[in-house]
Amino acid sequence: MTGDASTAAASVERALDALRRGEPILVHDAADREGETDLVYPAGAVTPDAVARMRNDAGGLVCVALGDAVAAAFELPYLQDVLDHPAAADHELGYDDRSSFSLTVNHRDTYTGITDEDRALTITELAAAAADPQGTDFASEFRAPGHVHVLRAAPGLLADREGHTELAVALGEAADLPPAMVVCEMLDDDTGGALSPAAARSYADREGLVYVEGSAVIDRLG
Repeated sequence: MTGDASTAAASVERALDALRRGEPILVHDAADREGETDLVYPAGAVTPDAVARMRNDAGGLVCVALGDAVAAAFELPYLQDVLDHPAAADHELGYDDRSSFSLTVNHRDTYTGITDEDRALTITELAAAAADPQGTDFASEFRAPGHVHVLRAAPGLLADREGHTELAVALGEAADLPPAMVVCEMLDDDTGGALSPAAARSYADREGLVYVEGSAVIDRLG
């Protein structure tokens, strides 16, 4: 194994260890894909402070990525497949064949659903549901629309699609976590665009977090 390959593999192992401890990691997909770095948490470890961190330090959408089998058990569709609106008729993407978006939800014990406390509750309850899909009556526990975006991973994960949804769920599964992971894009306050990999690495270094390239995850887990 070359030095670069060894370093990349080690970064994946550090990422898995961090996720097992309930810590966030940073995952960059690829320069020729979205070219974005997401802040990634195990859904079961998300607190109101974690939601605040995603709002303030990342700035993108706070989404919960669910494994395909769990989403199927909860009858959560790909949103573009069920939207009866002309805007959904031609969902062309520059970076992939399809979007992972499913429904937006709130847990039924939330109030507005948007506060840090409410979103943390919805997210952790999604993780609990993902850990026991057969024992969950999804419609009695969650309502839609809501303030947490749900993503549905491709059935074959990284063999089918190499987006943050699949990268995060694959990492969670490799860490023996429920297939429910939170992803939030990191944006640049100065440019309004995606945070560059160099800037994301610097953030990870400052905060003591693991940064991992999607290519390393695919090589290790794909």
